[in-house]
Amino acid sequence: MGIERIDVYSVSLKYSEPFRIAPGVSGESHSIVVRILTDYGVEGWGESSPSKRVTGETRETVSVAISRMAPKLVDMCPLRIEQNMEMMDQTVDGNPAAKAALDMALHDVLGKTVGKPLFMLLGGYRTEVLTDITLSMKPPREMVADAVKAVKQGFKALKIKVGVNPVEDVERIRMVREAVGDDVEIRIDANGGWSPEQAVEVLNRVERFNIRFVEQPVPAEDIDGLARVRKDSQIPVMADESVHSPSDALRLIEKEAVDLINIKLMKSGGILKARKISNVAEAAGIPCMVGCMGESGIGVAAGAHLAAGLRNIVYADLDCDLLHSEKLVKKGGTRVVNSMRLFSDENGLGIGGLNMEMLGIPQAVYKKG
Repeated sequence: MGIERIDVYSVSLKYSEPFRIAPGVSGESHSIVVRILTDYGVEGWGESSPSKRVTGETRETVSVAISRMAPKLVDMCPLRIEQNMEMMDQTVDGNPAAKAALDMALHDVLGKTVGKPLFMLLGGYRTEVLTDITLSMKPPREMVADAVKAVKQGFKALKIKVGVNPVEDVERIRMVREAVGDDVEIRIDANGGWSPEQAVEVLNRVERFNIRFVEQPVPAEDIDGLARVRKDSQIPVMADESVHSPSDALRLIEKEAVDLINIKLMKSGGILKARKISNVAEAAGIPCMVGCMGESGIGVAAGAHLAAGLRNIVYADLDCDLLHSEKLVKKGGTRVVNSMRLFSDENGLGIGGLNMEMLGIPQAVYKKG
């Protein structure tokens, strides 16, 4: 089996409402979608949702990186994923979100070739995945309204965005907890918006509200600050922006800076390397979560299959497609019922049909000859 052709598409996905986190606000996300076609008639879909802030990439830089890697992938065996990723790393430094799109499509081909849903090939630990829903940062009363609405829709876990104003952050958390009661899990995410001192103060004040964990309380590069927060507060600390690779995970674990790690396919460079991060963490007794950036249902499906496959991935934050006003995946992928990501009966990533009008014509095609 060989790769015969790679199509590359560019698409913008509008949010239903502006999405605000500590570093800023977004009205839409931008993705590069790839389709790998093989000479056996099997096709695989993948997606890159780059972030200038997190990975240093844009839609334009992703396209350039793919233009260097895709021609070399043509004629290679899509099932030899480790070898394919080695070639990509030798061809292009960094650019994990660009590599994630191709890695994802290769794994989709793998599942379809074998005739199994991908999560079964990744370990098959669970058959459904509980995801939270993220509450965009707003004034506290508006976030309470969003929280109550989400719980009525069946969500059992809420992620509250914080990290701009510590005093107001405490109020956000208090008011949401009082509104939703004790049975709903609350996670908080500061996106690196606090100083270590602010983080410790806020976390000690909100500990009584039964917070499951705090995600990236301090800036990504402040590993000593992360370790201090972990030492001086009782709420478990999860690293997100601080961990892009297995070596990052090892460094934070050695510094005793984390209780948990958030793995994102866009940061890691795809499913293959995400599994390696989880393996490093598991060896140290550190559970993981799979999160997302701004992906459509393609990227979310890939994250959900990874989360279902591995025992050490105990949390999921796979909700970004729910925040979009338009759906790129028309059939298959995954769906959410009562906070659970459920899988389709299709093989691979389970993508049964896309809104091709949204994708338009390919911006680039790479093929034999």
